[in-house]
Amino acid sequence: MFKPNSVIVYVKDVDTSTEFYTKILGRPPVETYPGFAVFLLNDNFILGLQGADEITPKAPNHYGGFELSFSDVTKNDVDEIYSTWKKLNVKIELEPQMLDFGYTFVGNDPDGHRLRVCATDTSKFE
Repeated sequence: MFKPNSVIVYVKDVDTSTEFYTKILGRPPVETYPGFAVFLLNDNFILGLQGADEITPKAPNHYGGFELSFSDVTKNDVDEIYSTWKKLNVKIELEPQMLDFGYTFVGNDPDGHRLRVCATDTSKFE
């Protein structure tokens, strides 16, 4: 069966974004190439950072507009990650709070891509 196994994020500066993701994920990329870096998010899913000016076909002038979600966490994890990201000067768009779907906060990477950390309350979906 077809299963997506990666997300590729277009960035302005791969080195800057690689440094950023290394800090917030707490580990370096598993592979780097000119204009590209690969982070293993779990055993079956990777995050790729691609220089927007180096992709074929050419990326549109506006890129971004997506949210990378880290939702396999507890409420305490949300608070700990928030505290760590604040110390790393991650731009925070939404302070930790309870929303309809769970306890969450949102930060931004250097290109403005949203990074949501969320302890999802799935009890409402069962």
